[in-house]
Order: sequence, then structure tokens, then C-alpha cells
Amino acid sequence: MGRKRLPDPGKKSQTFWGFVELVTTKVEDVKDALKGEEYDTSSRGHRYQPPARAVGEGVYRIVRHNSSKNKMHTHLIYKLEFPPPKEENEPQESLNIEPEGSFLIQIKNPSQTSNSQFRGVGNKRKAAFPAHLQGQLGKTRYHPADPPDFLNYEGCEFLLISASDDIDKELGLELETEGEADPSCSDLVRTFGDTASTTPLFKGIWS
Repeated sequence: MGRKRLPDPGKKSQTFWGFVELVTTKVEDVKDALKGEEYDTSSRGHRYQPPARAVGEGVYRIVRHNSSKNKMHTHLIYKLEFPPPKEENEPQESLNIEPEGSFLIQIKNPSQTSNSQFRGVGNKRKAAFPAHLQGQLGKTRYHPADPPDFLNYEGCEFLLISASDDIDKELGLELETEGEADPSCSDLVRTFGDTASTTPLFKGIWS
């Protein structure tokens, strides 16, 4: 996400830009991306990027939804399993990660110029969609994430637009989690081990 956090679900229609940085089937590629790194820039000198920290784990879906005007759009919805509801949630609050949330998600057409406030990734990093996907975009600037396959391509740009922090009330859907949160059942821990700090994930505090 361009602003390093999600749109605030409490501020309806708040719009943030993001893009797909990495697409891979290799766990090691993701582990490398989560590690800290040092690098030099021409304008700000030597910089240090700290390692990633896990702040949320749960279930999600991308769903179609028809508005009252019978116009289809897509929602990205999620529900957290970690951190458990009884824990503190300072890291999550700072990143606008609610226990559950719903966002409209729109895919940016890489072949169309945009007059919006979002600068984008630049021509060298734009997504190269196959013809059957690019054809669905037509001449529109933004398109629903239908099919979700658009998100399988690096450089895919999208908008997340805050909709609600109550999925059932907004869409009449209930996301089922795996029940009571047990750290031993965490997919993040099983997959990535100690690559990322899990204190925010399990205890709801930064450290």
C-alpha cells in the first residue's frame, strides 16, 4: 500500500492506492522480501529498512456485489484470527486493521493514463496482462477485480476504497475462521518461522 496502511473503515469511501510487488510460489522469495536491508539513495544517503513484523492473520475473500443501481463491483473482505480479540491492538489500530473489514477493490488499467492523485508505479513496472485480461479492461481507467486473476501479475495497480467494518451488516456475509485463536495453528508461523517478528500478531503490541 502506498501509504503503508489500509484505508480507515470508519471513513467511508477513503481511497488508497496499492500495487502487487511480488508474485511467487517460492516461500524463500517471500522470506527474502521480509528481511531487513541496507541501501544507498542519491537524495537521502544510506538507508536501513527494518525487517517486517506480522500484524494480522485471518481469512479473506474477493466477492462480487451488485449495488442498488444494478452496477457490479468487487469487495475485498477479511476477518482476523490473530491477534485474538482479547489482546491489545496498538499496531493494528495504527495501520487501520480492524477485526474485520470490507473494501471496494478496483484494478487500474495500465494502458490508460490517469488524472488521479495517485502517481502509480511508472512505465517500467506496469503490469503486463495477457490479452484475455487486458481485453476485459477496454478503455476504462479502473475495473472491478473480476476475475481476481489480475492480482496474479506483478505491477498490478489497484485502489482500495473503505466500505465498512461490519461485513454481515453491509453484505450479508459471514466469514468463518478456524475458531479459537491458537498460536500453534498460525499459518504464518508454520510457513515463515522466525523470519518476521510475531509479537504484534499474538500480543497486539509492537514489542
